[in-house]
Amino acid sequence: MSSGKLFLVPTPIGNLKDMTFRAVEVLKSVDLILAEDTRTSGVLLKHYQIATPTRSYHMYNEHKTLDSWVKQIAQGMHLALISDAGTPGISDPGFLLSRECIKNGIEIECLPGATAFVPALVNSGLPSDRFCFEGFLPVKKGRQTRIRELSEENRTMIFYESPHRILKTLLQLRDAFGEARKASVSREISKLHEETRRGSLGELAEHFEQHPPKGEIVLVVAGKEK
Repeated sequence: MSSGKLFLVPTPIGNLKDMTFRAVEVLKSVDLILAEDTRTSGVLLKHYQIATPTRSYHMYNEHKTLDSWVKQIAQGMHLALISDAGTPGISDPGFLLSRECIKNGIEIECLPGATAFVPALVNSGLPSDRFCFEGFLPVKKGRQTRIRELSEENRTMIFYESPHRILKTLLQLRDAFGEARKASVSREISKLHEETRRGSLGELAEHFEQHPPKGEIVLVVAGKEK
């Protein structure tokens, strides 16, 4: 029996129209779709009339189900992996499955598509020729150490953050980097209430102290000037 194939398929981060024609085509053609949350993905799949069966694959079950999925792909299954929003593997499940497929000689195809940090970076007005993607900072252990390390980073830095933690992060970065360091906060990218606010770390901290934000957030911070 010939080996199957793993498709990593980006899904919209906001507007459902950001789905690509090719992504819809792949999701309709595979044998099974692994979804981070089948209820969330169900809305997207129903919108595009995709009737392919789905199964849950998330951070709480990926380790114990990993071997089973790799084995089924190796036996001929064509499987697509999607996350709730964006590209699988970018702060979402996907890395472990991709790595195991590569180890087992299984073909992987990652489709281009939506991811939150690219529009946030471009929209920030900060240098985008060189940047580093940090994802989520550690919540507790190692957080201050990582922030101190990044205080010497020359490249533009990109962080994902939750609305209830963004003020704390801005204050900690302000204290470590200086209040004048330029930054940008983008939230609800590609959604109805999309907003980008630019300014210094001090100005942004002051703003969000008075106006607690809602929605998914991408924080872009200028690197240290050489």
